[in-house]
Amino acid sequence: MPSVTSLMARRTILDVRNVKASYGPFRALFGVSFSVPAGSTVALLGPNGAGKSTVARVVSGLVRAISGSVTFDGVETTHLPAWKIARMGMAHAPEGRAVFGSLTVAENLELAFRRSGASEPYRTLMSRAYSAFPRLGERTGQLAETLSGGEQRMLALARVLAVPPKLLVVDEISLGLAPVIIDEVFDALRTIREAGTTLLLVEQQVSRAIEVADRAILLSKGEVVIDGPVSELGDAAGSLLPELPGG
Repeated sequence: MPSVTSLMARRTILDVRNVKASYGPFRALFGVSFSVPAGSTVALLGPNGAGKSTVARVVSGLVRAISGSVTFDGVETTHLPAWKIARMGMAHAPEGRAVFGSLTVAENLELAFRRSGASEPYRTLMSRAYSAFPRLGERTGQLAETLSGGEQRMLALARVLAVPPKLLVVDEISLGLAPVIIDEVFDALRTIREAGTTLLLVEQQVSRAIEVADRAILLSKGEVVIDGPVSELGDAAGSLLPELPGG
C-alpha cells in the first residue's frame, strides 16, 4: 500500500467541502469535508444512519447538497446532474444490485460498453469482463433478475472493470453476500484499482475495507470524526462501530 507521504503528494481527484444535505426536513449531513487523492482507496465508515450513503449520493450527483461544494477532477460538480458527472469519469455502484433485471447478462454488459464511449470493440470488453468473473460467462443468456444477489453485484462491477472510470464510488458492495462471494468482489475492486481507478468505498465490513484502503473517514451522526490513515482508527472504530461485521 502507498505511504501516507506519497498519497499527500498526489493530486486531489475528489474534494468535499462543508457539505450539508437533507431528505426533506431530515438533515443527513452537517458540514462534511474530506479529500480523496488520485489513485488511492478511501474507506467511508460509520454506524447505520451516520450518512455514508448520503455522501456517496451527493458526490455522484444523485442527491443535491443544500450547501457546501464538491469538486471532481478539478471541476466543481456541486450542482451538476448525475449523468454529467458520470460523463466526466465517475461511476457509482449503489447499494443493492444496480442491474437491468429484464435484460440478460450479455445485454447488460453490451449496453454499458456501447454507452461508455470506449475505443476498444465491445466484444473485447465483454471478453475481459467474463475473464474477471467466469461465473458470468456461464450465464450470458440468463436474465439479470434471476441471478443471485452476489452474481448481480459481480455484473455491476464487471461493467466497471472492463472500462475503468477515474473514480468509482462503491456503496455497501458486500451487503448480504456470502464470504466466498465477498472475496471475489474485493478481488475485483483491487483489480479495478490496479487499472488506475480511485476508489471511495462505503462499507459495513470494516475489516474488509481496511484491508484495501489507504485512508479511512469515520462518520458519526452526519459529521466526520476521524480522517486519516487506517491505522488511526484504533479504539474509535470499536466504540462507534460495535454492531458492524468486522468492526
